[in-house]
Amino acid sequence: MKIETTLFASGAFFFAPLAIVYGIVTSWHEPVGAAALFLTAGLALLIGLYLWITSRRIDPRPEDDANADISQGAGEQGVFAPYSWWPLPLGFAAALIFSGLAAGWWLVGIGMVFGAIALVGWVYEFYRGEHAH
Repeated sequence: MKIETTLFASGAFFFAPLAIVYGIVTSWHEPVGAAALFLTAGLALLIGLYLWITSRRIDPRPEDDANADISQGAGEQGVFAPYSWWPLPLGFAAALIFSGLAAGWWLVGIGMVFGAIALVGWVYEFYRGEHAH
């Protein structure tokens, strides 16, 4: 996790001076860009700190060892959902919600109902059917 920590922590040291330079170039008359860059630096710092704290709690990974073999990283990498159609209706529900923000609030309610149904279906797809546990 050393590489990830360094990558995100260096983002904080890149975006903070960039925000200052942006503010100076625009004479601080356009504060939205500088604020966005400062917030980006803060977000990169938060992620870098989280990765640093996490790296202190877990054992070193094969990716952190320069002399490690590829075979040391073999094996299960996590649990991934099998062939699933639920992200598609969830994406349509999100599109319905966002278009409802422009077209009318009644459309947001309909999108939230469809989104809740799709989210429940996606979460509980392992409890029935071919891939039930």
